[in-house]
Amino acid sequence: MSIEAPGRTSLIIVSDFVCPWCYVGLREVETLMQRHDLAVRFAPYLLDPSTPPEGKPRKPQTSPDSPPSALELRGESLGITFSRGRTFTSNSMLAHQAQEFAAEYEESHPGMDPLAFHRLMFKAYFTDLEDIGTIDTVVRIGGQAGLPEAELREALESRRYEQQVEDGLGWARAVGVTAVPTFVFAEQLGVVGAQDQAVFEQALAQVKR
Repeated sequence: MSIEAPGRTSLIIVSDFVCPWCYVGLREVETLMQRHDLAVRFAPYLLDPSTPPEGKPRKPQTSPDSPPSALELRGESLGITFSRGRTFTSNSMLAHQAQEFAAEYEESHPGMDPLAFHRLMFKAYFTDLEDIGTIDTVVRIGGQAGLPEAELREALESRRYEQQVEDGLGWARAVGVTAVPTFVFAEQLGVVGAQDQAVFEQALAQVKR
């Protein structure tokens, strides 16, 4: 996987829509992009490949009166609300296919926010507790991100981007990704985990030498 980005630093973000730390990492990248000209591309990852297409039950990890977790506190500092009470885990394959559609659509429509689809999908899952494993939900969120809903629905129903997702998953395995989020700067330096701005700045400085 590569990015054509003359004069810009490329950043490949390997993540899964059901990974809460990936949401945190996206927020950190948004802040980083305010200071640096980055060409961003997403690569898919399945946090739990055993999740069936219809999703699977999940026991809530916290109770309403539990003290805030480290994840919730980090999210709050970045403007993220991690709602409690989730009782299921969605299958994220359709969302990954829609992201491939979004990436292709954005190439022919300059000026679109390249992070919008990811941001809205994360919010739907972690804040609104929606099931992002259904076509209707994915299409609606795609529309909110500025994608043509009818075209997106047709692409998902025909599985047009299924092989691209499989190829992306294979690429992540081939380069040794075993945890997400993973951030690959300039196709040469990988940073694992939702790090803070200082770590990302160090990575950028290193690849620009």
